[in-house]
Amino acid sequence: MIFITAKFRVLPEYADQWPDITGEFTRATRDEPGCLWFDWSRSVDDPSEYVLVEAFRDDEAGAAHVQSAHFRAAQEKLPRHLVETPRIVSTKVDQDGWSELGEMAVK
Repeated sequence: MIFITAKFRVLPEYADQWPDITGEFTRATRDEPGCLWFDWSRSVDDPSEYVLVEAFRDDEAGAAHVQSAHFRAAQEKLPRHLVETPRIVSTKVDQDGWSELGEMAVK
């Protein structure tokens, strides 16, 4: 799978609205057949930073995502709400879902 984590520093005046600003993009991405997950979290250290954790089944699914109409729309819409270009880590992982964190197993 393709596993991606991206950090978005949102302009402070838009920080509370970010879930609504990205709502359509988020829903459309989650509906893609190759999307395994697409989850936003807000930083506990910086209230204007959001972290996106996303995963796609394979290269084909990742390519379909970045070629989609909703991705192109997000490229036009989202940057005007940001302080800087988002930072990203993207890698291929030899698994297809979440594994358990054995070191913190709940008994």
